[in-house]
Amino acid sequence: MRVRTISISMSVILAVLFNGTGLAQDFAREYAEFKKQAESRYGEFRKECNKKYIEFLKKSWERFESKPPIPTPKDDDEIPPRPYVKDEEEKESITPDDNYPVDDRINERPIEEIPIEETPIDGNPIEEPINSKPAIEPIEISPIEETPQPKPIEPIREITAPDENQIKIGFYGIEGKVRLPEVAKIKLKDCSPEAIAEAWGILSEDGLNNAIRDCLETRIRHNLCDWAYLMYLDRLGRQYCDDPNGATLLTAFLYCQSGYQMRLATDTGKLVMLYGTRHQQYDKRYYSINGLNFYPLGRDLSSSIRICNTPFTGETPMSLAIDKEQLLGDGMSEPRTIKSTRFRDLSVESRVPENLIKFYNDFPSSQLDGNQLTRWAIYANTPLAQSTKEAIYPIIKREVEGLTQLQAVEKILNLVQTGLTYGYDSNVWGHDRAFFSEETLFYPYSDCEDRAILFSRLVRDLIGIDVALVYYPNHLATAVCFDEDVAGDAMKIDGRKFTICDPTYIGAPVGTQMPSLRHEKTQAILLR
Repeated sequence: MRVRTISISMSVILAVLFNGTGLAQDFAREYAEFKKQAESRYGEFRKECNKKYIEFLKKSWERFESKPPIPTPKDDDEIPPRPYVKDEEEKESITPDDNYPVDDRINERPIEEIPIEETPIDGNPIEEPINSKPAIEPIEISPIEETPQPKPIEPIREITAPDENQIKIGFYGIEGKVRLPEVAKIKLKDCSPEAIAEAWGILSEDGLNNAIRDCLETRIRHNLCDWAYLMYLDRLGRQYCDDPNGATLLTAFLYCQSGYQMRLATDTGKLVMLYGTRHQQYDKRYYSINGLNFYPLGRDLSSSIRICNTPFTGETPMSLAIDKEQLLGDGMSEPRTIKSTRFRDLSVESRVPENLIKFYNDFPSSQLDGNQLTRWAIYANTPLAQSTKEAIYPIIKREVEGLTQLQAVEKILNLVQTGLTYGYDSNVWGHDRAFFSEETLFYPYSDCEDRAILFSRLVRDLIGIDVALVYYPNHLATAVCFDEDVAGDAMKIDGRKFTICDPTYIGAPVGTQMPSLRHEKTQAILLR
């Protein structure tokens, strides 16, 4: 489409701002006409796409067999936390019973009871490093390639529709408002291809333009990630339509017209929407279509279903990455004190958005390209909520101001090591579960992966240096790329030196890994 370029001189801008001349009115009319033409051209293009899709809905149905769910990886023999002891012989003599106490009954133990070796930071290496040479085997580096979120579809022409109902959608503390016409209350007489095609034709008229605009506006206003946006549309469909099949079709239509990839399917007389994604979602049956995974929205399906395998023009797979803070209401949790036992002045009162915690509790865990490390990277790369940053970052910044990178990281490392109480996922949740950073700051217990994720977030935000997650068998730690020379256990990633920092090795300084893990094979993934 050829776009007409409009040039405006500074004198014109000044006239518009200060003089209110007719020139400004001429420009406004010219822009309005250009916008009208663009909307009209896009509207015709979208109608043509829907027209072709309707024809495919009538005939392009195939039977697909489901794939078994990918189980959530489990670390059955998770390495327990242990206290750092300076004497090497004493280290090797530590028995499992001497490890950092973990109460299997989940009765909280006061932080002050943790034995910690006090060592001042003076800018020099804290001790003679256990091993000044790289102590870790060559690593596998697995970059995450994110799927970009579809750009908002524009321009969609706003219409005047007297029969519209404004629907209010409550969603994790926010209220969305969507204009929907009566025709959107679809009731399918059956799930035959002809009935589905006819209903899609009704929805694809201009009557749902305002609904699409309103949904996209909510997505942009609240930074909704792909998963959150789909859940929002699903709630809208089920709230507006009494017929379950009609609700599914409305959700699928709005999701499709927003630029996302989906497929319609039928299973035992019910209409189902499948969403496409490069992420492998755990513990959920899926269908492989043209090399991409499609997951059912809602319930699990039969092992064999009929799917209309027709792509819609411009469709984009869902990403389960979260690249912006989800703005889900203003309610904050009660403050929780997290303090370092080594640096007595380093104590923060963490507060996190309550609705964000509820959303994260429902968020599905997944991996990319069969790499289990990417499941942790998805959590670690999610930004911390601004309100939580405002609660804890100024205090940490004050405590690390004027320090070297090593000194600053030492303080943050000890805060995470000693300010949090350890708890096994199997005891707390009954299953393996990783935390977003806010969850680690909110829940009373966390394990090695949760601490590594939070520590990596704090260091990247507050110190501004690169961090990698380091996976040993049944254990997760981190490695930090310092600009200065730092002694201790380290590895090379992408040609750069990364020094081990283990948030679960209680009291251990930078550059120190657990002795029992020194000769284990590791994998690493560099975080964004």
